[in-house]
Amino acid sequence: MCVAIGAKLLDRLLKRQIQIGRLDLTYPDGGKIIYGQRTAVPVRAQIKDARWIGRILRNPELRVGEAYMDGALTLCDRSIYHLLDLVWTNIYGDDGTAQNRGSAWLSRMMQGPNPPSRARRNVAHHYDLGDALYRLFLDDDMQYSCAYFARPDMSLDEAQAAKKAHIARKLAIKPGHRVLDIGSGWGGLALGLARLGASDVLGITLSSEQLATARKRATEQGLGNQVHFELADYRSLDGQFDRIVSVGMLEHVGARHYSEYFARIARLLSDDGVALIHTIGRTTPPGVTNPWIDKYIFPGGYIPALSELMRHIEQLRLHVLDIEVLRLHYAETLRAWRKRFLDNADQAAALYDERFVRMWDFYLSGSELSFRHGDHVVFQLQLGRRQDAVPLVRDYLYLRSPQDAATAANSAATQRV
Repeated sequence: MCVAIGAKLLDRLLKRQIQIGRLDLTYPDGGKIIYGQRTAVPVRAQIKDARWIGRILRNPELRVGEAYMDGALTLCDRSIYHLLDLVWTNIYGDDGTAQNRGSAWLSRMMQGPNPPSRARRNVAHHYDLGDALYRLFLDDDMQYSCAYFARPDMSLDEAQAAKKAHIARKLAIKPGHRVLDIGSGWGGLALGLARLGASDVLGITLSSEQLATARKRATEQGLGNQVHFELADYRSLDGQFDRIVSVGMLEHVGARHYSEYFARIARLLSDDGVALIHTIGRTTPPGVTNPWIDKYIFPGGYIPALSELMRHIEQLRLHVLDIEVLRLHYAETLRAWRKRFLDNADQAAALYDERFVRMWDFYLSGSELSFRHGDHVVFQLQLGRRQDAVPLVRDYLYLRSPQDAATAANSAATQRV
């Protein structure tokens, strides 16, 4: 009786919600119902286990992903991407009006504290899965963050190189600079900044797997005396740095710790220094983390609204030198990652299992759609203690090389009154 009631409720919900596109859903008893536009190309899905109907109805944002991972929800001739795209288009829409939003207060209450010990466990959950997995879908430099598609025809490797060059321009690296990379990953950005002339680069990570690879790369590239990598939490650092960069790390800080995070950056940044914070953000008011992502992919992660970050920056009297919003760049990055991952799905299954492959496919598909149709973008915040820490016009960001940008910044500095 409960199963029949659940099926009726799901049927009623889908009839109301699916108006664009077409979903052909086969229920556990073998019955098939068509939802949406009958002339559209169908997405054919099947729920194989009746027990999942009630679970999905009670908590769809968690249970749909779990049903797919466990094989209780299957796709007949298209992919989970197509099903999620259909759901997103109909239920959320391009304006994201049905997404689960909250207040700044709620976002802090939903997250527990993130002390160094928990931060390291959360990072290990995702980033210590092993280099072999990430080599299946990342670019050659293993950049695990949003690429920069300066041209639409760029390959993933070209777009990741463009991202690093764009960041280097914003940092205006000059010979003699001491640089801190918070969340240095597998070391590609830190090593690149050293090749641009930074005399001393410190990269910190909480992932032991990434640390080992980054140190090995520094040695192999002959930069071991110039670039150093440490297993360290940003809260443990002291000293002064001319440049600070943090790419894809703020998402792991937690809303409760933004004041602490920016206070540490302000403390570490030299008087004429520049910091560049690159983070996923949301274009809506503060919200809450998707429960499936929190449980399976990024425990403790949180995507901030710009308003949540600015209130802490303002209190520290840091100057906001530039804010850039990268729109759809991450959607294209995730599309490239997902294609590469699925091309190597057999190898991923050999490393883990088929359930893991479905989990990762669901993660990459849902993440792409959150940028393509949802409210997620990437913020690049350029900060400094002085308003004239970088040139007063943005032309230097579009010079041919990061070295030219540094020259422009140096020229601007010599003209200070």
